[in-house]
Amino acid sequence: MKLPTVNYQCRKRRKGFTLIELLVVITIIGILSGIGVVTFGKAQAKARDGRRRADLTTLQQAVEMYYSDNNSYPSTGGNWWGQCSDYGSRTATCGAGAFIPNICTDYIGNIPKDPKADAIGSDCYLYRSNGTDYMILAHVVMETVGGDPGPNDPMDRVCCVQPTIAVYSPGARNW
Repeated sequence: MKLPTVNYQCRKRRKGFTLIELLVVITIIGILSGIGVVTFGKAQAKARDGRRRADLTTLQQAVEMYYSDNNSYPSTGGNWWGQCSDYGSRTATCGAGAFIPNICTDYIGNIPKDPKADAIGSDCYLYRSNGTDYMILAHVVMETVGGDPGPNDPMDRVCCVQPTIAVYSPGARNW
């Protein structure tokens, strides 16, 4: 009796991926995209903090120019005025109702708002002045903490719970 011959080369090999290979690829893509999202979020937060520093510097320059023309800072009667509901919901537009009164058009085009101003009323810029001294700060908004600004940086951390930056005249340092 003759045994049948088996042709092993006739079997067609399926083309494609196994389930294990697909799961490995999907896992790797998930890990890489997760890392990318976290990195992108940190970059956005750092950019918003940079914008806050630039806004405070611009506001400080406007207030100092106001002082050089009027021999006093725009006064809030020694009270904190802000753009957020926690501090009076002052408008970000010009005029006496602005949170820094009467600095628009002559000293600054528009008063900037915090880049992440929220509806709850906690993220905003604040201003306080008695006419002799002033302080402008970014209230409860700094998102990144990257080392101390140092003694020569005009933006000191002045808050105790979350990092906050401020610019101020020498007499307002301890407000």
